Amino acid sequence: MGCGTSVATETQEKRVEKSKDETVKTPNPALTMKAAVLIQRWYRRYMARLEMRRRYTWNIFQSIEYAGEQDQLQLSSFFSFMLDNFTQLSGNGPDLISQLLDPVVDPWLDRDTCFNLIPIPESYTGPRLSFPLSVSDTNALLSAFKEQQTLHARYVLQLLYETKKLLKQMPNIIHLSTSYTNEITICGDLHGRLDDLLLIFYKNGLPSAETPYVFNGDFVDRGKKSVEVVMLLFAYLLLYPDYMHLNRGNHEDHIMNLRYGFTKEVMQKYKTHGREILQLFQDVFSLLPVATVIDGKILIVHGGISDQTDLDLLNSIERHKVKSALRFPRRSLDQLDIGQSCRQMKRMRSTDCSRPSSDCSHSKHQRSPHQRKRRCGVGRQDSAISTSSSSSSSSSSSSLCSPRTPSCLTPRQCPSTPSSPYAISVLQVPFLDSLSSVGPPEPPQHEREWKQIVDVLWSDPKTQEGCSPNTFRGGGCYFGPDVTQRLLLQHGLQLLIRSHECKQEGYELCHGGQVITIFSASNYYEEGSNRGAYIKVGRELVPRFYQYQVSRTTRKLTLTQRVRAAEGSALRALKEKLFSHRSELMSGFQQYDQNNKGSVSVSEWTLVLEAVLRLDLPWRTLRPHLARLTPDGSVEYQSCFEDMGPGIRLPQVTPNLAETLFRYRTDIEIIFNIIDKDHSGLISIEEFRHTWRLFTAHLGVDIDDRAIDDLARSIDFNKDGSIDFTEFLEAFRVVHKLDNKDQHVNGKYS
Repeated sequence: MGCGTSVATETQEKRVEKSKDETVKTPNPALTMKAAVLIQRWYRRYMARLEMRRRYTWNIFQSIEYAGEQDQLQLSSFFSFMLDNFTQLSGNGPDLISQLLDPVVDPWLDRDTCFNLIPIPESYTGPRLSFPLSVSDTNALLSAFKEQQTLHARYVLQLLYETKKLLKQMPNIIHLSTSYTNEITICGDLHGRLDDLLLIFYKNGLPSAETPYVFNGDFVDRGKKSVEVVMLLFAYLLLYPDYMHLNRGNHEDHIMNLRYGFTKEVMQKYKTHGREILQLFQDVFSLLPVATVIDGKILIVHGGISDQTDLDLLNSIERHKVKSALRFPRRSLDQLDIGQSCRQMKRMRSTDCSRPSSDCSHSKHQRSPHQRKRRCGVGRQDSAISTSSSSSSSSSSSSLCSPRTPSCLTPRQCPSTPSSPYAISVLQVPFLDSLSSVGPPEPPQHEREWKQIVDVLWSDPKTQEGCSPNTFRGGGCYFGPDVTQRLLLQHGLQLLIRSHECKQEGYELCHGGQVITIFSASNYYEEGSNRGAYIKVGRELVPRFYQYQVSRTTRKLTLTQRVRAAEGSALRALKEKLFSHRSELMSGFQQYDQNNKGSVSVSEWTLVLEAVLRLDLPWRTLRPHLARLTPDGSVEYQSCFEDMGPGIRLPQVTPNLAETLFRYRTDIEIIFNIIDKDHSGLISIEEFRHTWRLFTAHLGVDIDDRAIDDLARSIDFNKDGSIDFTEFLEAFRVVHKLDNKDQHVNGKYS
C-alpha cells in the first residue's frame, strides 16, 4: 500500500515538473524580439568593422601601387639623366642606355626571313605554327599554354612580325558597328593573368565573327604569364582582324616593362633571342591603336581624357613615334626663339661676375644654390618649376605631361588685378642686359601630340568638376564630369568606357553613368582582393556586366578569412614602406619629441607619416597595426620598425646608404639588369661605382664616395672584380621578423 502511494506520488511529481518545463520552453515574444535585435546589432557592427578593414586594405594597396608609378617616372627621368651624364662604362655605357630610350631598329628584324634563320630542335614539343594562322593553330597555342608549355622563339618572332605588319595598316582610332554582330565584349586590364583570360574565353566564347572582342590595354606586367597572354591576343588578332581589337594601355611601354616584370619575364623565358623579341614587342606596342569607337556613340580608351583631348588630332598622330609615354619630349631653346639671347645673357653674366663688385657677389649669392644643383644634376627643383610653368598654361598638365622648361627661363606669377582676376603666367626671358616678360610659348606640335597620347593612357576620373594634374599617379590628368560631358557632346558620344584602375567588383560607374571603368584581372592585389569583369554591348548600346573570380582556394575561405589574408598582405607592404623611410620618419618624430621620451601624440604621429610617405591613408585607424601606445596614450614611435630588419647585415654599410638601398631596391635592380648585357648576374665594380654615383647625384642623396667604394669592396665576396648583384639585392630586402619566427617555429615542430 505504501509502495503504491509512493509510485502515485512520483508520477504526480513528474507531471508537475513536465508542466513547468513546458512553461519555461514557451517563447516570450518580447524576449525573442530583443534577442533578435541584439544579434542583428552585433552582426551589423561585425560587418561594418569587416568592411572598414576591407576598405583600408584596399586603400593601402592602391596608394602603394600609385606611389610605385611615381617612382617609375622618377626612374625614367634618371635614364634621361644618364644619357646626359653617363661616362664610359667598359666601352658600352651610353650606347646601352641610349639604345634603351631611343632604340635603333635592327635591320635584321625587318627581314621576312629573320625568324627562318632560327633552328627548332627536334626535342621541341610545343606548338608549331604556320602562317597565315588557322583555327587549328590558335587552338594548339591555347592548349599548349594551358599545359604550361612555352612557344619557341622562332614562332614568337614570326608572330610579332606578322602582327607588326597588320598594325601598321590600322588607324589610331578603330570604328566598330554592332549591326554586323549581336554583341561586342569589352575587357579591361589583364596584367599577365592567363587564368583570367582563359576564364573569359570559357564563359563568353573564343574570339570569332559571332563573338568579337575589344581588349582595352595593359595586357602585360605584374602577372607571371604576360608572354602567353599577349601571344594569344596577337594570334587571335591575326586570325580575326575584323573581330579582335586591341587598345594600347600605359603598360604597353618598354620603360614600364622594365619595372613591372615583362622585360624580366621575356629574358628568363627566351635567353638566346630575348633582346630581339623585346625590340619587336616595343615596335608592336607603339603601333597599337589608342582608342575604339562603337556605333559612333561609345568611346573606349585605356585611361581617360583631359580638357585638351581632341579626337581629330588624336587620329592624325603618328602613334608609332611615341615608343614610351614616359619619355619626355625635349623643347630646345632654339624652338623658343630665345636661345641665342639666353646664351648671350649667360656670357654677359659670367663676364660681369669675373669683376669683383658688391652687385656681382650679391647676384652670385642668389644664384649659387640653383646653379650648384644644376651642376650636380639634381633635376627635382627644375622639374617642379617646369611643372608649375606648364600647368599654369594648361589646367590639365602634370608632372608627366610637362616638358622641362629651359633652365634660363623662370616662371613668375603676375599679381591679380580687378581687370585681370586670374593670375597670368609669364616667363622671365633674358633679353640683352635685362629680363623681359613674355607670354609662355606655344608648345611645339610634337609635344601636343605626345600629350594627347599620355592623357588617354594615364588619366583617371574624379568627382569634382574641372581638370587637374594627376599627382597621385604622377602622370596624366584627373578629369571631372564637366570635362566628360563636354567631350561627349562635342563628338556626339554618349558613353566613355575606360580601364586603368582596379575596382573591387570589377567595374564601376561614375559621372552620372557616363563613364564606366572595367577591370578584368581578378585577385589583382591579393587572393580574394577583387573580382574581374567584362562588358557586353548590343545594338541598343546598353552595357551589361559579367563578373567572375579566378580562384582555387578563395571559395573555401570565409569572408573573414579572405579579408584577414588581404589585410595581412597590405600591412606587410605598408610596414616595408615605413622601414625604407626610417631616417626621415625618425627625424620627423624627434622634432616633436623635444624631451627625448621616445613618444609623440597620435596627431603628431599621423602628421609625420603624411608628410614623409605622402600616402592618403587613415593613419589613426591603422595605428594599432603599426605602433604601440604608451600608458599615457602617446605613440611609441620606435615600435613602428620593430617587426622588420635587413636581409643580411653588412657592417661596412652606413645607415644613410643602407636606407637608400632599401628604398630604391627595385630601381637599382632595373639599372643593374640594363648594365648586365649578357645577363650573367655580374657587373664590374667600376660599373657599380659609376652607376651609384650618378643615381645618388640624381636623387640628391648625400652619400660619400668612400662609402660607395667600401660597399663595392665588401660585396665582392670572391675578390674577382665582379659583383653578384642578385646576392647584393637580397641583402637589402626588408625581412619581417615575425615571419622568420613563424618559419622557425614551423620548422621546429614539422
